[in-house]
Amino acid sequence: MHVSFDIAADLDATLRAAATRAGLEPGFDPEVRTADPRHGDVQANGVLGYAKARKLNPRAVATQLLAALPPELATVAEASIAGPGFINFRLKPATLLAWLQAYDSTEHLKSGASAFYRGLRQVVDFSSPNTAKQLHVGHVRGMVIGEAICRLLEYCGAEVVRDNHIGDWGTQFGKLIWGFKHLRNDDALAADPLEELERLYKAADAAAKEDPAKLDAARAELVKLQAGDAENLALWNRINAISATAFAEIYRQLDIRFDVQLGESFYNDKLQQVYDELTAAALAEESQGALVVFHPEHPRFKTQPFIIRKSDGASNYASTDLATMLYRTEHFKADVIAILTDTRQSDHFEQLWLTTQKWFAKTGRKLPRFEHVTFGSILGEDGKAIKTRSGDPIKLKALLAEAVDRAFTLVTEKSPELPEAERRDIAQAVGIGAVRYADLSQNRSSDYIFAWDKILSFEGNTAPYLLYAVTRIHSIFRKLGVAPFDAAAIAGASAPETDAELALARKLTGFAPALRLTTAQLRPHFLCLYLYELAGEFSTFYVADKVLVDDPAVRARRLLLCARTLLILETGLQLLGLRTLTRM
Repeated sequence: MHVSFDIAADLDATLRAAATRAGLEPGFDPEVRTADPRHGDVQANGVLGYAKARKLNPRAVATQLLAALPPELATVAEASIAGPGFINFRLKPATLLAWLQAYDSTEHLKSGASAFYRGLRQVVDFSSPNTAKQLHVGHVRGMVIGEAICRLLEYCGAEVVRDNHIGDWGTQFGKLIWGFKHLRNDDALAADPLEELERLYKAADAAAKEDPAKLDAARAELVKLQAGDAENLALWNRINAISATAFAEIYRQLDIRFDVQLGESFYNDKLQQVYDELTAAALAEESQGALVVFHPEHPRFKTQPFIIRKSDGASNYASTDLATMLYRTEHFKADVIAILTDTRQSDHFEQLWLTTQKWFAKTGRKLPRFEHVTFGSILGEDGKAIKTRSGDPIKLKALLAEAVDRAFTLVTEKSPELPEAERRDIAQAVGIGAVRYADLSQNRSSDYIFAWDKILSFEGNTAPYLLYAVTRIHSIFRKLGVAPFDAAAIAGASAPETDAELALARKLTGFAPALRLTTAQLRPHFLCLYLYELAGEFSTFYVADKVLVDDPAVRARRLLLCARTLLILETGLQLLGLRTLTRM
């Protein structure tokens, strides 16, 4: 039996075709979704809205629709009508077995998922730190959410360009270069370059506020840099190189990569085109010496101009971001552009998109889809922004080191018999995974409270719980002395029979809808929730049905369920950026 990767999507297409045969009006939407397990595996809710809008009896419409379904569907699922017109489908055991046999490797899962976004080219702009500043805990959300989104979109067939749009240009460099020349501590620079650069900027900023002459001197350094002064350009390059080295170490630790790292400076020679085209299109105008775009039709921006060139002639984020939108559209041929930032930048990106739409329409350019992927803040247990005791932001490097140290203590308590080198390797995966998963498992739009006891717990929707679930399945196969994906161990497996077997098999087929929902909304917490529920369903199955039984047919059937659960848990966790383990 051939069975599609996304059975729910297949049923959606089948219902739409049946609606045409049943004489329903064009545009009927079955509204297919995962059902409450008590009622079925897949549910279609669209009949209710359709019937209500036309003053029809919804149960009569549902009956009419069921009668138009192809007869062969009865071999795949059992259809029934519930309540006022819900249509429920319960997959046949043979269908579940066919799915488990067809999607037996990450390559076959990926082949099924790649139909979702095949041919789509998407630029994802994430991380995007400012040079000369250390990464702190507030940076981790954009980094891990962005990496997960890229992995998920690639897995589902999209051609993804990962762009780290680094803040490597701007007014802060005048103060930084002045500070580097006059306040530098060479020993500190050699010991911890980025720490010294951060100190220099703070010291120079304080000096400029106290002494107008020093502020003027810092401005003069910026002018020299922008004019191409050789000494200042060399210092600017040195500062950026120091930052890049420090960033690369964190990215390596978090297993994050980029295809391009095009900082703001890359767009300097592309800004004039933006000014010229927006002016020629009568979208930009002079206002108090600045070049601005107004959006009077927008309730919030009636009196809030989008400043694209400052009154002193300098560029700003708006100028650079408009040039970036054009470059990504023309150079990368992007169908979709996604930019990840915290929620506080929502107004800026809304104005950017309004301006881009009008600009591209005036110039006859193809408009990509734009997604501003926002996220909330990480809070301490007091409900306020997470900081050190001194009130400074917690450095991300220190946070990750503490996560690994705490995980090492836990692993040592749990498995003291393991060699130290192995415990340290496990601690690296668990500690980094715990920080990462704590973020991804939250709805990205919400703030969340960071608490060590919670994120490192072996109970609840946490990385340690899921990583341990993976190792527990590995241990089943170790006891048998076979590899988890050994075809001989599961040869002759029959269709699931017991309630626990059926429930687990059905949950496994839910991987496709979970991927589709996660990528449609770019919200990794949907996949996290699915994996947590899958691990819970496996736990229920493992308690209810003994796997290592004497009957070879029953054992093969249950080992098949173990193998596929392991496959999907490992695949899902790796898509989220976690490194899985074979024992803990």
